[in-house]
Amino acid sequence: MAMSAVPSDNLPTYKLVVVGDGGVGKSALTIQFFQKIFVPDYDPTIEDSYLKHTEIDGQWAILDVLDTAGQEEFSAMREQYMRTGDGFLIVFSVTDKASFEHVDRFHQLILRVKDREAFPMVLVANKVDLVHLRKVTAEQGHEMAAKHNITYIETSAKDPPMNVDKAFHELVRVIRQQVPERNQKKKKKMKWRAERSTGSHRSVSELLGRGKQCECEGAELSRPAAAAAAKDWSRAPL
Repeated sequence: MAMSAVPSDNLPTYKLVVVGDGGVGKSALTIQFFQKIFVPDYDPTIEDSYLKHTEIDGQWAILDVLDTAGQEEFSAMREQYMRTGDGFLIVFSVTDKASFEHVDRFHQLILRVKDREAFPMVLVANKVDLVHLRKVTAEQGHEMAAKHNITYIETSAKDPPMNVDKAFHELVRVIRQQVPERNQKKKKKMKWRAERSTGSHRSVSELLGRGKQCECEGAELSRPAAAAAAKDWSRAPL
């Protein structure tokens, strides 16, 4: 199906965070999604930020993706980036049972940092091409996802890639489904607080004020060009 022309203004921006243990293929998935190449060598990541215009279900958006460090020594930095994420890909390797067992920890950390009972997430089982080394079954992956009420997708970043685009696109779909609900709850809560404190019945639009406008340049940026974008993540509000 042919893609429509990229609109120039007023595109929604989704900040996606890729989390998981070191060595599970977070960077390989992200690079495959953005640059359509497979990077076989593992180079521990501290943080990399990527920007891309993409069309999902006929709607264009800007994806601002942060590939985070899996090493424990960067855990404090990881929490800082989590504060502004709109959605999370929790990645584990099917060849590494420990990375699968740590999914619970990442899920709990996200909910704690976001102070929510639920939040947009997708559980990604990576490296499914390594069938002979597999230690986590599809059934176990589905059970883990069901326990946390999130989507489960099996992927491979190795050429030809499997479900890489699907994983990122599905997370955007989850965000789109939940954002109206969260905004509606927020509006009701703010209106209730305003009426309780003032006794007036001001409109919700007056209470919310004006939202931020997104200004976009360029269809896609590689890691060096997108380095400045990481500053937005590091200055995340508490």
